[in-house]
Amino acid sequence: MRNLCLSLCFLFFIKSWCQQVKNDTLTRLDEIILTEEVISKKAVGITPSSAIGTETFERFNPVDIPSGINQISGVYVLSGALNTNRITIRGVGARTPFGTDKLRLYFNGIPVTNGTGFSTIEAFDLENLGSLEVIKGPKGTAYGANLGGAILLNTKLAREGTTRLGNNFTAGSYGMFKNNVSVSHQDKGFGIKVSYNRLETDGFRQNNRFVRDGILVNSNLALSSKSTLGILVNHIDYNAQIPSSLGETDFREDPRRAAANWLAARGFEANKYTLTGLYHHYQITDKLKNTTSVFYTYLDKNEPRPFNILEEITNGFGLRSLFEGNFGKAEYVLGGELYKDEYEWSTFRNLFRDRDGDGSFRGNQISENKEFRTQLNLFGTLTYPFSAQFSAQMGLTYNKTDYDFRDLFNTGADNTSAERNFDDILLPSFGLRYTFANGNIYANVSRGFSNPSLEETLTPDGIINPDIAQETGTSYELGSKINLFDRKLVIGATLYRMDIKNLLVAQRVGEDQFVGRNAGETRHQGLELDAKYQIPIAKKILLSPYIGYTLNDHRFVDFVDGDADFSGNPLTGVPRHRISSGIDFMYMEGLRASLTHLYVDEIPLTDANTLQSEAFHVFNTRLNYRTPIGKHFSLGLNFGANNLFNTRFAQSVLINANSFGGAEPRYFYPGNDRNYFGGVRLGYLF
Repeated sequence: MRNLCLSLCFLFFIKSWCQQVKNDTLTRLDEIILTEEVISKKAVGITPSSAIGTETFERFNPVDIPSGINQISGVYVLSGALNTNRITIRGVGARTPFGTDKLRLYFNGIPVTNGTGFSTIEAFDLENLGSLEVIKGPKGTAYGANLGGAILLNTKLAREGTTRLGNNFTAGSYGMFKNNVSVSHQDKGFGIKVSYNRLETDGFRQNNRFVRDGILVNSNLALSSKSTLGILVNHIDYNAQIPSSLGETDFREDPRRAAANWLAARGFEANKYTLTGLYHHYQITDKLKNTTSVFYTYLDKNEPRPFNILEEITNGFGLRSLFEGNFGKAEYVLGGELYKDEYEWSTFRNLFRDRDGDGSFRGNQISENKEFRTQLNLFGTLTYPFSAQFSAQMGLTYNKTDYDFRDLFNTGADNTSAERNFDDILLPSFGLRYTFANGNIYANVSRGFSNPSLEETLTPDGIINPDIAQETGTSYELGSKINLFDRKLVIGATLYRMDIKNLLVAQRVGEDQFVGRNAGETRHQGLELDAKYQIPIAKKILLSPYIGYTLNDHRFVDFVDGDADFSGNPLTGVPRHRISSGIDFMYMEGLRASLTHLYVDEIPLTDANTLQSEAFHVFNTRLNYRTPIGKHFSLGLNFGANNLFNTRFAQSVLINANSFGGAEPRYFYPGNDRNYFGGVRLGYLF
């Protein structure tokens, strides 16, 4: 509570300071260029969503995707490392041990979530993104109706009629070096962007070095006045050392340490990931258009770990087709998405203990497996305007998911091959929106689901669990967005409740063994508030404070684990209060300064609520300056500092961590201490 009060005092200071502007300066609105971004919405029809763009990304270090996403109320990214991010939306996904699941991730309209529902946002370079849009909860009928929702990533596009060459260079603490060079061209019939980026950093902790190379190609060609063909290629190759989590003693005394077993094994993961897509837009008639994409993904992963060495290869491919049209006053969307992947994985003994400090060494093979996974989504929405102000939308999603597991290592009675075909599921959605002069109000009721992860479908012995079921839930949402004072003040508020049944729980039973089961019901309810105020200070100066507040009242309704009854306890892994706030200062001759603040409340770390992480405040700042140099060149300079007050905090946590070999349970991933970065941006406009 003390930390929450400090956060509110900070916001009160911002508000009070802003209100000290003389009244006559507020009449100069016509002399200032407002900088509110216009982001093209991808969510279908009247489906509400939240979006951030380059204005938000440029408040932070260009390697810091989590801080940008954490500006969105209701969304929280826990980041154990650059390659270990867990995105939770309204508490969904908070119980996942590692990585992001229970939502769908799309890149330029192409699905990049794998066959069991896992997404890796770290596969994309922040400096290539033009926008990130979040549909919270299962109301995204056209994007899978997952309980967590959907995240839509879109690349930056060049302005029509321009050709531009740009290079962004950034250096910072922990030996960080990043460079992104790109060339883009756009005219009426052809557009292309090619970008190459490289990132190197030693990291804050031991065994924390990260090296990544990436290339992005995005191109479109107008075949006719009605037809456009596009191609997308995104490839990354990275090697990331893994410091892993820490126990409470190490976290408090020396957060730079790596976990002892991971340090001894010099654990790391090496990933080669490629996404290729071909998409086609066709204007069939004046009232009907189609977008169809075919895509292929490839992942080659090698991860030496203290308990074994994991080698993975995933080949994924699919098709997505979307028809958009209108019938009279009604607008409709019909489509489908088929995704199939083949996941092969093998484990080997790690003989690092016999290597006298030389790190991991591959021993005898322990397992060899292959799984074929298929997911089919069919969907449709109908939006009908009863008047210019009042609209309704109905949606329906159909999902069918199948897993086919092959044990390629064991034979005879020891072979564990099996299939798991989930029941067909229908997921309806219904929404209303009323628009008035200064804003709108909306309501939505929708049903969603989540598939179990790979670990949750298998027992510790590698046998398909025939009893595991999909999570299902119903979401109720009421929200409003209001513009006041000639649109200088924008306020948004949302109330929601989501009841989830067949809660999926990944229970850790060994150092690298989890067993999944359906463990009862949870109730997710909360409040999300957002406000942004643009205050003209002088002829070319604009001040813009903002705040996002999230209240999470998430609880187990029915959760019995053996002899322990956790019913009524707060949901593990979710902070009750969270605030993202800040202030932007803009001088219209190219100068911008940003101060950002994040408050995260205590997080329950055990289902019994016997241990919590500490609440924390983190402040970051960045200064940007841009200016043209002659007719064709432009120069940009930036400097920033993260964690200004050198706060010790857990940037990510594990829940229900167990102790092995007499060591402390390892709950905490330390956040970086105070660190700095600076960069130079050069541009040439042909």
